[in-house]
Amino acid sequence: MGKIILTGDRPTGRLHLGHYVGSLRRRVELQNSGEFEKVLIMIADAQALTDNFDNPEKIRQNIIEVALDYLSVGLDPNKSTLFVQSQISELCELTFFYMNLVTLSRLERNPTVKAEIQLRNFESSIPTGFVCYPISQAADITAFKATTVPVGEDQLPMIEQTREIVRKFNSIYSEVLVEPDVLLPANQACMRLPGTDGKAKMSKSLGNCIYLSDTEEDVKKKVMSMYTDPLHVQVSDPGHIEGNTVFTYLDAFCKEDSFEKFWPDYKNLDELKEHYQRGGLGDVKVKKFLNNVLQEELAPIRARRKEYEKDIAGVYDILRKGSDVARTIAAQTLSEVKAAMQINYFEDEALIKAHIDKYNA
Repeated sequence: MGKIILTGDRPTGRLHLGHYVGSLRRRVELQNSGEFEKVLIMIADAQALTDNFDNPEKIRQNIIEVALDYLSVGLDPNKSTLFVQSQISELCELTFFYMNLVTLSRLERNPTVKAEIQLRNFESSIPTGFVCYPISQAADITAFKATTVPVGEDQLPMIEQTREIVRKFNSIYSEVLVEPDVLLPANQACMRLPGTDGKAKMSKSLGNCIYLSDTEEDVKKKVMSMYTDPLHVQVSDPGHIEGNTVFTYLDAFCKEDSFEKFWPDYKNLDELKEHYQRGGLGDVKVKKFLNNVLQEELAPIRARRKEYEKDIAGVYDILRKGSDVARTIAAQTLSEVKAAMQINYFEDEALIKAHIDKYNA
């Protein structure tokens, strides 16, 4: 069996630069590498409903937004299978079977789940579906026998839980499921891109995002209001790089030829940082440079999005066809899981014959 990638996003809003550097940009590279037999990209609407169950319209409206973001960054439906999670009913069955392999206390100890519960202020009113999110994710990954799962650092506990479920299933029944490997962002700055306000995470709910679909003017406005170094009051003051959002973004987006194009006064980012740290360089100049770097990155994404926006019916057709492909793959895995668990009663001819012989003896 060749290498298979599965990854995806919850359709709770438009995708932003955190998604882009954390996963989307790398997905396109992996898709085009020719290294993988299958690349499956999932719009995880069923998982999004675990904490948006009372507002399904939010999910409904954002399916197309996420699909447009996928296509605009360069994900190609001829190379990657783009599909909608809720349309693959086999995933629900697998989740149900896997629930017997995990204890409630283990789920509650999952660091990612704990952090998300705290973020959403669930306290004692935690939806059961949300607590079971790691099991659902394990079903997603194993249904397609994914060998590789590109994730951010905050998702590592979720993948470890999938591995535990795979090991337990295979030890109890038979070697049906594949234990996935994690693929982390190569650039340390891309592990978790901070919000424009300097908060640890770029988040829709915090309103500190630069979206892939933002206009040129929107991006410029957000960059120019970015959090920098609060101690860098005067231009002459020495500046700090650590925790400075503008430099974190430059670490993530700056290219070898960025200075030649936009700021030839410097040879590279190290030289710019050194000047900022010794003093004599204002934040506004650095922000203008970052704006140029980001606009160059986002320009082709905006252009592709405008083209796909002209044929929304075609985008839905891409998702429909991708979901059909995904359903076929998941159905095969579910069949193998049921056989391993010996609950494929109507296909087990040996079982039927044994009972016929028993009662006809």
